[in-house]
Amino acid sequence: MGWTVRDLPDLKGRTAVVTGANSGLGYVTARELARFGATVVLACRSETRGRAALDRLLGEVPEADAELRRLDLADLASVREFADGWGSARLDLLINNAGLMAVPLARTTDGFEMQFGVNHLGHFALTGLLAERLLATPGARVVTVSSLMHLKSNIDLTDLNSQRSYRRWTAYARSKTANLLFTHELARRSAGLDLLATAAHPGWASTELQTKGPRLADSSAQERGARLLNRLVASSAETGAAPTLYAATAPEVRPDSFHGPSVLTGRRLRGGPGRPWRAPWTTNDAVSERLWEASERLTGVRYEGLRY
Repeated sequence: MGWTVRDLPDLKGRTAVVTGANSGLGYVTARELARFGATVVLACRSETRGRAALDRLLGEVPEADAELRRLDLADLASVREFADGWGSARLDLLINNAGLMAVPLARTTDGFEMQFGVNHLGHFALTGLLAERLLATPGARVVTVSSLMHLKSNIDLTDLNSQRSYRRWTAYARSKTANLLFTHELARRSAGLDLLATAAHPGWASTELQTKGPRLADSSAQERGARLLNRLVASSAETGAAPTLYAATAPEVRPDSFHGPSVLTGRRLRGGPGRPWRAPWTTNDAVSERLWEASERLTGVRYEGLRY
């Protein structure tokens, strides 16, 4: 039958941060980590939605040790505030889950294209600012959630912020490629250190991710179509979160690995976490290094202890 969420180990004594934990995959990931004993921080942009998610989690897992902290990945000042507030506490698991998909052209507070800024640069900065705590915690892991949509497009290092042109699905695919290049380079830079960088994807899981883009574009027809596809094609958020939970906890997970649903059943990706398709451009050393250097320049975040 393969690995399931029931195979999660005892996580007592471990601390996890889950970005975008107010709904969907992030909420399920946070809930299950808490259910198995981890201290979990729900890192959410909206305090109102985050509080509702925390209340729901504590209702479902009354014994949970969980808290809410505000984090807006579209604002580097918020990312720095979150990291500064972490202090000297241990950090075992950083789950880079939050993201936007196929939204209309917009810019972050710092002027980055929104999908690249939130999906990649926000998480790049967050990981770098928390790197000291991760390196100080034995067995720490960074799990970054990508997508099979990365197969649609490589990144364009000459136009990372879509200044020449913008196509929302291409921009999304490039941001998900960036997630995998980030994982690849983080794994390279942490070789020989007690830090594991890995990635996961949910298949097509029914969450708000599919409907937010059409809603922001004020397209009710596209939003209805997305909801219909979710009913016909998508698996549950619980199924979609399983590869992330596997990547975060399974002892056999290797650096720079990529995990997703392993079985195509009918029109749905199901089954225990396996090794999905991965574009060859996401393991290109030269490109991953150039993206890393560009990300450092854009965010102003340098990774102490993880430099060549």
